[in-house]
Amino acid sequence: MADDTFLGWSINPLTRRRLSNFRANRRGFWSLWIFLVLFILSLFAELIANDRPLLVKYDGHFYFPALQVYPETTFGGVLPTEADYRDPTVAQLIDTTGWIIWPLIPYRYDTINYNLPVPAPAPPSKDNWLGTDDQGRDLTARLIYGFRISVLFGLTLTVLSSLVGVLAGAIQGYFGGWTDLLFQRFIEIWGGLPILYLLIILASVVEPNFWWLLGLMLLFSWTSLRLCPRRSGTRRPYPGDHVQARASQRNGGNPYFPAVYSERFNHDADLTRLSWLWFAAGLALARRNSGAGQG
Repeated sequence: MADDTFLGWSINPLTRRRLSNFRANRRGFWSLWIFLVLFILSLFAELIANDRPLLVKYDGHFYFPALQVYPETTFGGVLPTEADYRDPTVAQLIDTTGWIIWPLIPYRYDTINYNLPVPAPAPPSKDNWLGTDDQGRDLTARLIYGFRISVLFGLTLTVLSSLVGVLAGAIQGYFGGWTDLLFQRFIEIWGGLPILYLLIILASVVEPNFWWLLGLMLLFSWTSLRLCPRRSGTRRPYPGDHVQARASQRNGGNPYFPAVYSERFNHDADLTRLSWLWFAAGLALARRNSGAGQG
């Protein structure tokens, strides 16, 4: 029977059954779509929440401040620095011969609202939908930018950890012997280090940013993921493997996938579970040190 297809990819009946089971879980299925929609929207955060206009028409010309920097002199000002479109003087200069189209939220994650009717932190209002923090920065804008960088951090950490961990485990399983033994002893020592305290110390030595935090988390997150390929039969072919392959072929099986490798399917869930565990950890750490704390 020919394999089914999903989004143009050929899948086997087992994968089809797993997709059907996931679709039957309505809460998880719709949560995935909601998450994907929010994540895709957050990728265009500069077009949703920004203190620069989306489009400016001035003196018969169109400008896109959200995508390009323009000096104030472009709009008849006197300063050669970037135009502050929230400045009443600049806004008045543009309004004389043109108009401005603002984003849905006219604040960036680090924009301070100096026109609050009450002292910061301000409650939700018409201008600040979720209010402001103690420095007068819009919480809605900070939530959008923080969500984007947090999810990107978690996804990047998960992908890199999986690549490094699977590669390390494959090397252990393929070469075996002293390579596997020494590598395993190194992993045991490395895994015995107090990860939390090391992260705190290293984060205090250098200024934490996206790439520094990613590197620090990657140092420790790959060790658990290396077990999957190592335990799943990744090794050199030994004498007798071809005999088992021929027997599998005679019985209608795949000659290039003998039973000696079938154990790997028992550990597919391990890789997925551990990957999402580190994704959640990276998401929390990025939310703590990045995203909403960019300013």
